[in-house]
Amino acid sequence: MRVLTLDVNGDRLETAAPDHWTLLEVLRYKLGLTGSKQGCDKGDCGACTVLVDGKPVLACLTLAAEAVGSKVTTIEGLRPAHLEGGGTGVDPVQDAFDRCGALQCGFCQPGMMLTARALLNENPNPDRTEIQKALSGNLCRCTGYTQILEAVETAIAESTESEPPRPAWTQDHPHVREDAL
Repeated sequence: MRVLTLDVNGDRLETAAPDHWTLLEVLRYKLGLTGSKQGCDKGDCGACTVLVDGKPVLACLTLAAEAVGSKVTTIEGLRPAHLEGGGTGVDPVQDAFDRCGALQCGFCQPGMMLTARALLNENPNPDRTEIQKALSGNLCRCTGYTQILEAVETAIAESTESEPPRPAWTQDHPHVREDAL
């Protein structure tokens, strides 16, 4: 066991963990931050994604000791970071996921939201192809990709004060009136 000092969600935390423990294990089982999900444990699903120094990282493949000296943000820290940055309420990505119905079972959502937040921090106005590429390492077992993409596009539209996308179900039905949405 070694004592690790980690900066998680803006708090400096010390915890003892075996050398072989991953960041995911320390976050979930030592620090009680269960928002990051333990899915495949081999880097395929993205459910464990957290931000390390603002970049999406698979916590199941990252030794906890590798995070010492870095800033780790989990889904639990997304709202506080938004508030600290001068925002109100939840992070716009979280809000858009809720309003667009992109939450479904919720298992993939922490990783999806953190990956989307990292993308928007780096590129505030990505196109759909860039969004798809950024989210390609995050799998949704409910196949809610349409709503997930719409949620990210909605967050972008609102932050850039542009027109939000029409819901996908209306795109094949031109007879749906805009005022009915």
